[in-house]
Amino acid sequence: MTEAIHGAAGESVEREFRRALGAGGHRYTTQRAAVYDTLYAASSHPTADEIFSRVRSQIPDISLATVYKALEAFVSCGIATKLTMGDGPAKYDGRMDDHHHIRCVSCGCVTDIDQASSPDWLRTVSLLTDFEVLGYRLELVGTCPDCLA
Repeated sequence: MTEAIHGAAGESVEREFRRALGAGGHRYTTQRAAVYDTLYAASSHPTADEIFSRVRSQIPDISLATVYKALEAFVSCGIATKLTMGDGPAKYDGRMDDHHHIRCVSCGCVTDIDQASSPDWLRTVSLLTDFEVLGYRLELVGTCPDCLA
C-alpha cells in the first residue's frame, strides 16, 4: 500500500484489505490500494471525485472510472460504506466500526458521531416489528459550526 499506512498496523490493514478483496472476487491492484489508502486515511467522508483528485497526485494516469469501480468493489466487499445522504454526490467512509453520521444541510459536510446506539434498542425494534434487524442507517441533519458562523 502507499506511505499513508505503514508499520505493524499497516501490515494488518493491508492483509485484511487483500483478504476482503479476494473473498469478494476482486483482484488486488496498485490502483485499488491507492484508492483504499486515500479513503482509509481520510478524516472526512470524501466523494469519488475528491478521492480521484488525491490519488491522481500519486498515479497520474488513473481514471475516474477506475476510482468509482474500486469504491464500488470496496462497498461490495464490506470494507467501505457508501453514504447517499441528501441530494449531493455519494460520499464514502472507510471506517467500518459502529458509528453514526451527521450531515450539514448547508454545505453537505459529514461528521462522525462515535456513540453507537444501544443493542437493546435494536432488540426492541425486532420485537415490535417481527423483523430480524441486520443493521441500520441513521441520518442526522443539522448545521455545522462553520456554516453557523
